[in-house]
Amino acid sequence: MREASMFHRTRFLFVLALVLATGVAVAGEPVRIALFTDAHVHDINSPVESKVMTNYAERLGAFAAAANAWPADVAIELGDFVNGAFVMGPGYGDPTRIPGILELGIASIAGLNTPMHYVLGNHDLYDLSKSDFLTAVGQDEAYYSFDLGGVHFVILDAEYNDPDESDFDHVFMRVKCRIPVDEMAWLADDLAQTDLPTIVCIHQPLDAQFDANAGGPPVVNNAEVRQVLTDSGQVIAVFQGHDHGNVYTEIDGIHYVTLAAMVDHTVPGPATWSQVSLDVETRMMSIEGFGLQESYELGF
Repeated sequence: MREASMFHRTRFLFVLALVLATGVAVAGEPVRIALFTDAHVHDINSPVESKVMTNYAERLGAFAAAANAWPADVAIELGDFVNGAFVMGPGYGDPTRIPGILELGIASIAGLNTPMHYVLGNHDLYDLSKSDFLTAVGQDEAYYSFDLGGVHFVILDAEYNDPDESDFDHVFMRVKCRIPVDEMAWLADDLAQTDLPTIVCIHQPLDAQFDANAGGPPVVNNAEVRQVLTDSGQVIAVFQGHDHGNVYTEIDGIHYVTLAAMVDHTVPGPATWSQVSLDVETRMMSIEGFGLQESYELGF
């Protein structure tokens, strides 16, 4: 944990509230996690908007309904919830349509009954600050952790400029990023304080070695971050977005799973999302994919 201060006490109370809010998993039962990534919510009526996804409201609503019916214990969105500058950016989109895009996405998923956690993605910050986004979704922190049903969850924020570690903030087409020193120290300390199997969630993949827009790995210090995860001995899986593809690798016994993007499924059919059942007793993780998402059965 970080040293006590007013900010850090506020952070503690926020995390405590998350634990209380998400403590719905039944002891001894698998933890049920509903995941989706890269919805790229946009204004479908804007004459300058690329029509990459004209049915986001239906897909987000379908995700919420399916997660409720399962039912999920927790839901996590892995970044690029909104599309960004193609909608709103001065010089790129339609400035008169700036207000309300994020709110449209939030309204589309309002029927979800389980607590929702948002991972920041690069598109989310093309026309917004981190504070703008987090305030709108009702989330106090960009990175934090919580426990649920015998599982430890870590939400990471990789949206920092390289090399100066400043926040992504109203930046168009920024992909190259890094986990800053303070967050790295927090991560190592957080993992050292848990003995629970741990799930890490991040937007840009930590196992990707090249991104054309980044000119190298999207997370510049990905090897250092992976080493912290490996050294902890607690991390069993990392769930990621950004690449819009089904990619799976195993590195040092950790499963790195990059999920397919909700935005890419534009034909009639089910929404692209994943339901993850994590059984601590049998040490098995079942990932059932819907839409474009592949399925996996993984031990840990």
